[in-house]
Amino acid sequence: MSADTSVLEQIERARVVPVVVVDDARDGLGVAAALRDGGLPVAEVTFRTAGAASAIEAIAREVPEVLVGAGTVITAAQVDEAVRAGARFLVSPGLSADVVRRAQEHGVPILPGVATPSDIIAALDLGLTAVKLFPANVVGGPAAVKAFSAPFPGVRFVPTGGVSAANLLDYLSLPSVLAAGGSWMVDRSLVRAGDWTEITRRTREAVELAASLSTVTEGA
Repeated sequence: MSADTSVLEQIERARVVPVVVVDDARDGLGVAAALRDGGLPVAEVTFRTAGAASAIEAIAREVPEVLVGAGTVITAAQVDEAVRAGARFLVSPGLSADVVRRAQEHGVPILPGVATPSDIIAALDLGLTAVKLFPANVVGGPAAVKAFSAPFPGVRFVPTGGVSAANLLDYLSLPSVLAAGGSWMVDRSLVRAGDWTEITRRTREAVELAASLSTVTEGA
């Protein structure tokens, strides 16, 4: 089994990928521990702040049970920086062949953002079979996933953008959805306030919500 496959399988088991924005390593560690305690040991730390790399490095070193990745990766240089910090997967809002190829050179799985059939074909040309649908709510939500899945039956999607507790199951119930990315359980205000208890509570609710779908499916 390749490292790429192993990481994607972990993401599929998690079903939800928390999209985290933190300012420093301390907050990164707080979020990671809260997610772990809530039963969701995965975090996509976005490269939107100067402290993102240090947060990823701290999580990888001190909370290794959490699968940490880097989000909002838009340049090959950021790929290098994220991998050096310890990111085990990468996520991008769009599809850049340079970014994807650099990630592949490092042997780190990447989920590039797609919004059109042409984007998906470009991803397939680069050897990818899993992509991020972004912004999911803008491009059509669950209906868009269904529409794209018909001509691209081998592609798995990670819808992100507008995903919430209210519509999570609408996405996760679709066979082509690998997982869904969302930030409601790690709201920026909660992170800044250091309210790890509330993050853990929301995380546990998200995990239970995702698990409820599995229970319904098994009982069907």
